[in-house]
Amino acid sequence: MGSNRQECGNSCWDEVSYIIRSRYRIAVLEQLSEGPKIPTRIAEAAEFRLAHISRAIQQLRERSLVTLLVSEDQTKGRVYGLTNEGVEAWAVIFDRDLC
Repeated sequence: MGSNRQECGNSCWDEVSYIIRSRYRIAVLEQLSEGPKIPTRIAEAAEFRLAHISRAIQQLRERSLVTLLVSEDQTKGRVYGLTNEGVEAWAVIFDRDLC
């Protein structure tokens, strides 16, 4: 039916399912879909505690949905963005109103 349904294979649906099981992971992807951000800004915009957002970012990085856009050595002002896989998963979630 829709083109996203054809483009989103089993592994994409696995990622979508993983994301929507956590309101914190949803918040991270939603905020990063607007552009790169630091965790503090994501937490403020989503009205969640920074610790929850930081954990969600790490979980999403482990699944290659979010990437660090600055040096790994940088400890303050770490900017994150979506990977291509993250963009694809968010598009499916958003288009199908799964969040």
